[in-house]
Amino acid sequence: MTFDPTSFAPAHFRWAFADGVATVTIDKPSQKNPLTFESYAELRDTFRALVYVPAVKVVVITGAEGNFCSGGNVHDIIGPLTKMAMPELLAFTRMTGDLVKAIRGCPQPVIAAIDGVCAGAGAIIAMSADLRIATPRARTAFLFTRVGLAGCDMGACAILPRIIGQGRASDLLYTGRALGAEEGERWGFHNRLVEPEALLDEALATARALAAGPTFAHGMTKTQLNMEWNVSLETAIEMEAQAQAICMQTQDFTRAYDAFVAKQQPVFEGN
Repeated sequence: MTFDPTSFAPAHFRWAFADGVATVTIDKPSQKNPLTFESYAELRDTFRALVYVPAVKVVVITGAEGNFCSGGNVHDIIGPLTKMAMPELLAFTRMTGDLVKAIRGCPQPVIAAIDGVCAGAGAIIAMSADLRIATPRARTAFLFTRVGLAGCDMGACAILPRIIGQGRASDLLYTGRALGAEEGERWGFHNRLVEPEALLDEALATARALAAGPTFAHGMTKTQLNMEWNVSLETAIEMEAQAQAICMQTQDFTRAYDAFVAKQQPVFEGN
């Protein structure tokens, strides 16, 4: 899937693009913005395609009208899953995991703007983002045990402990309880809290600031954050040495130096 971000018109969520920033809005507010089989797949395909869309420099993902995402739709997803055979179930769980791989795999920083309900797969999407900005009324629940499933869904047992620690992740994944906004900020799940009316503006301002930075280097940072999870310190340092040497060949590195010498602010172009 490839697309022009200025004309892209997805069928299952809203898309806006300006100033290098794409905004994805999960938009079914009457049901607190659930996911369906189709929206899962379209989100996965979109984030996969962003690898090849350099015009998009940062992505903001949010939900419509006071909630982020309530997870898999009970009637459209949960009901049909109870009637599927193992091959179909495994195809579904691999597809949902592919959405996380796509969010983590695209070079663009992804910012989750979280208000209200952020549950199930919605909590996983928020977890998969690079940054999370929330409101005081945000409630995040990895509620898989509440429906008789394991907490190890869509990479939660790998990613969540790296954000908040093993003990805190165990608490959320075993109990399925809701993580309040202030607790989430204290634990490091939320980067910061803002009032609901300021949420999208704050997320977009953060996104525009990142988009104005050295975006090739941001992509390298994200790649290294992903790749260094399971390597030794010696390997990580060598990987970063090679990554940084690559960044030193970019024009943005030279632009920063020239601007410093001229006592000006650098203007980065992402190359």
